[in-house]
Amino acid sequence: MSRNVYRTDFDLLIVGGGMVGAAFAAAAASDRELSHLRIALLDANPPTQPPPDADVDLRVSAVSRASQHLLTAIGAWSRIPEQHQSAYSEMIVWDAAAKPFAEGSLHFSASETSEPNLGHIVENRRLQWAIYTADAFANRITLLRATLAGLELGLDAATATLDDGRRITASLVVGADGAASASRTLAGIETRGWSYEQRAFVTHVRTEQLHRATAWQRFQPKGPIAFLPLADARSSIVWTTEPAHAEHLVNAPAEVVGDEIAAAIDHVLGSVTVDAPRASFPLHLSHARQYCHSRFVLIGDAAHAVHPLAGQGVNLGFLDGAALVQVLAEELVRGGAVDTLAELRVLRRYERWRKSENMLALGLIDGLNRLFSNSNDALGWARRTGLSLVNRSGLTKRALIGRAMGIAGDVPKLATGFHRSRQTR
Repeated sequence: MSRNVYRTDFDLLIVGGGMVGAAFAAAAASDRELSHLRIALLDANPPTQPPPDADVDLRVSAVSRASQHLLTAIGAWSRIPEQHQSAYSEMIVWDAAAKPFAEGSLHFSASETSEPNLGHIVENRRLQWAIYTADAFANRITLLRATLAGLELGLDAATATLDDGRRITASLVVGADGAASASRTLAGIETRGWSYEQRAFVTHVRTEQLHRATAWQRFQPKGPIAFLPLADARSSIVWTTEPAHAEHLVNAPAEVVGDEIAAAIDHVLGSVTVDAPRASFPLHLSHARQYCHSRFVLIGDAAHAVHPLAGQGVNLGFLDGAALVQVLAEELVRGGAVDTLAELRVLRRYERWRKSENMLALGLIDGLNRLFSNSNDALGWARRTGLSLVNRSGLTKRALIGRAMGIAGDVPKLATGFHRSRQTR
């Protein structure tokens, strides 16, 4: 693709204003090389400010240290009220036939690292609002309140047709519109994957014993159940189970569900009282066959959707966005122009980087779900033995903790907590 003087409406058009799309927009606007770009974000339903005294929403995320670094860099982390940040410093994982702190269990602790905690549990809506109100986003991003209806990837520009009839041109379109991505479909990018024939049941509960800033996860034959600590002393429940059982948990009397949850987590926190609405959602894995075309690139769930058992979905998306910012900025450092940012040779640097990292994460998470979500006795022995061996290996544990926190592997500069290097990839 040769450079041209075609004048587009925007340099970057981001489709999808969820946490990942908004964070990418703010990161690009904050970057010293990209800050002059004309950036627009397309979202028909941008967030509104959560009421200060509203209850904790069911949709929460485990925000990794790498994601916290990114959110700090774009000025969003400090905008999340402290009472809505729930740090956890311990994680206990064990097999259904074992006990916590015994053989067949795995114990992660921040004390084994140089970090103050392992991460934070944060409401999605408060995190999204914090990004939208960060200076880089609020002052630099043009918000288009509409839905994408059509997309043409031309030689000189990409043209997005909106549902209200407007036609918007951009040098580069970034698809960040989730697992059911319309932009990905319109760009002609296929995915591969499968349904898990499982659903995730979610609610918040109060427990007889304090959660002790600990994330608890017990693997059962039907799927894992996780207790994620909330700042108000409750725990957020994510229970992967069969669809019929998930429907039962949503509709059964609260007392019955509380007893089932307590039994599923092996009564580690005593009795359980359901203390929030209940919901469930289907689970699947998908991965885009490619992440980019000329003038188009995918980030976040639009590129990959994972099982929630490791809490990595939004964190992988944040790393995608940070990596794309770095690749685009380094192209300008090399002497490229705004239009060259949309060239396939540039976008494939990002694709090679993040696709390999994401495939590793997807494979590991899918493998864990398949290994633990069954009642095979031989596999049960292997699971318990493997967890025990990992628990006794400080080196292996630190490596796993680093991966879970997003600080191990090929990490974008923006997610390391240090200033982005000018060194090119």
